[in-house]
Amino acid sequence: WTMGKKEGENQTSIVEFILLGFGDLPGLQILLFSLFLGVYIVTMAANSLIVALVVADRDLHTPMYFFLGNLSCLEICYTSTILPRLLGSFLTGDRTISLTGCMVQFYWFGFLATAECYLLAVMSYDRYLAICKPLHYGNVMTGRFCLQLASGSWLGSLLVLAILISFMSLLAFCGPNEIDHFFCDLTPVIQLSCTDTGLVTRTTLIFSSINILLPFLLTLASYVCIISTILRIPSTAGKQKAFSTCSSHLTVVTVFYGTLITVYMLPNTGALRAPSKVFSVFYTILTPLINPLVYSLRNQDVKQAIQRALQKCQVFPGT
Repeated sequence: WTMGKKEGENQTSIVEFILLGFGDLPGLQILLFSLFLGVYIVTMAANSLIVALVVADRDLHTPMYFFLGNLSCLEICYTSTILPRLLGSFLTGDRTISLTGCMVQFYWFGFLATAECYLLAVMSYDRYLAICKPLHYGNVMTGRFCLQLASGSWLGSLLVLAILISFMSLLAFCGPNEIDHFFCDLTPVIQLSCTDTGLVTRTTLIFSSINILLPFLLTLASYVCIISTILRIPSTAGKQKAFSTCSSHLTVVTVFYGTLITVYMLPNTGALRAPSKVFSVFYTILTPLINPLVYSLRNQDVKQAIQRALQKCQVFPGT
């Protein structure tokens, strides 16, 4: 690996890492490349469609779809942070990544993952107001307030990761340079540092508690209230209608947080590294694919918006 001597020091400094990724499965490289390429194309197309529909269709100019459009924008960036580089390594066999490139990848991944936690919490609050406080919904979820919630999710996450990455930039790497992962995640990177990682670890713990655990608890509290309200609705039809408005979001939240919590609760040791890597695929690669599919397949408003868009695109009327 590429290393360079620091002037006046005996130790060497690593300037690039090797992302082992799925290199332990040599016979599956072509299959994995084809699978991930298909996932990337569908993810980009589906999320782009959601964004286009939310922008173009007046019937979708509501708080719920405004946040959904934000989520789809986020997923486009999120999947593009990890998949193009992974696909390139499958094709070329080159699994190296520069130290700067690794930090940049982690910054964007961390920023977008944190923003997704906030956006999912905001969307659950939106559904809570719509179902539990319908009379106050119009007064609370104004256009200005929706814009503040969305911009707060993006800007807050941007600032938090800027602070964390500034602390990570102080770390030195002078030992092994192999990362047993397919992207630059925090834990495997700081484990390779040959300097004290206490500041980064403590900062991460504080930020995780505030920016991941807090939105998760808010989302959980919203759904406890939503489900208890739905169960009190006397008619079966009323229950089904109320639950259908939030079931798509609940599915997305369950997949995202379920896999995210599983990965970071499992100890990063030999026997559990492979399952941890598989679960990481879920929240980094499959969640951005699942989100638009769940919302479009289970949502009548989105289906109708697609039908209206197709009708406008028809060249010959009546075809």
